[in-house]
Amino acid sequence: MQLQFFPSRTMALYMGRLFLTRSFAVLALLVIVLQTLDLLGESGNILAYKGNGDAQLWHYIFLRAPQIIARFLPFAVLLGTLITLATLNQNSEVIAMKAAGLSAHQILAPLIVVAIGIAGISFVFNDRIVSPSTAALDAWSNVDYGPIPTDSGVKTNAWVRDGNNLINAGIIAGRGKATQLRKIVIFNRVDNTLISIIQAPRAHFDAQAGKGWVLQDAQQFDVTRGTGKAIGTIRFGPEIRPDQFTLAKVDADGLTANELGMAIADLKDAGRPTAALEGSLWHKFSGPLSAVLMPLLGSVAAFGLARSGRLFIRAVIGMALGFTYFVADNFALAMGNLGAYPPFMAAWAPFLLFLLVGETVLIRTEE
Repeated sequence: MQLQFFPSRTMALYMGRLFLTRSFAVLALLVIVLQTLDLLGESGNILAYKGNGDAQLWHYIFLRAPQIIARFLPFAVLLGTLITLATLNQNSEVIAMKAAGLSAHQILAPLIVVAIGIAGISFVFNDRIVSPSTAALDAWSNVDYGPIPTDSGVKTNAWVRDGNNLINAGIIAGRGKATQLRKIVIFNRVDNTLISIIQAPRAHFDAQAGKGWVLQDAQQFDVTRGTGKAIGTIRFGPEIRPDQFTLAKVDADGLTANELGMAIADLKDAGRPTAALEGSLWHKFSGPLSAVLMPLLGSVAAFGLARSGRLFIRAVIGMALGFTYFVADNFALAMGNLGAYPPFMAAWAPFLLFLLVGETVLIRTEE
């Protein structure tokens, strides 16, 4: 009985190298084909802006390619697993390894170690390269691939909760204690019943007191009586910080894990829902780890006699298991965005489920 996890250093390096080269070869092929198709579909919009040419097309490729790599890396690892294991099985190398006393887990161990390395590289790549390129591409596409205007720091249509009351600011300018609000509407509620509505053209943070906001030229409408009156200058929101108004719309794909975590904390302080963003944050960790599952799900192609004529069927089963994982992963994220699943469950449940499925299939059939 073999007790060593890697009984042969030479064999481990041989299998790991085969798996790594085939996975990245498949990834390169997928990126070239998909980037070409994507560019053909988007080049018309890019060149439609007067003055755009070859330089803008190459800039689009530079921004778009990281997204394609990040999205299809797990698919490439799955296909690389199937190609590697099917080839080893076809050449009877798997039979030789099992005849030498290796278990199925020992045969897969080099592939899993390489997949863990790929998952680590994928996380760093997504966090440092994909997120900034996604934010830049979204900003560029929002202006129809023209010059991106300098951020003025002005935000619009911000909602903040103050206890049971809701506050809407139409325009927010400045930062920190210099924050200025325009077109403010305050919905005063008691037991979720609207009592009155206060409107004012402007408000500013009370920097001297250090907290609270001063509303100028305010008008109050009494919902119950249906009457309105001028109430002049009033104060509101002593617990509301300026950064709760200056929060912009959060795009999880365009933020790093650390930036997204800070944005979620700020949104929680502002009383806004964060379940969907929390699921996206957890998925920034569980997503790259999907590469670790691929050798396990594709292992069905490694075992069984190749001469039985069922090698192709086994490869198809392995591919079906892998693609079913991706479907379940997207479904769970969608359910998390709708609030049907808790954020942690939406991100990690498919990974843990298919880890158990892969282990069960491997143990029942080969161990």
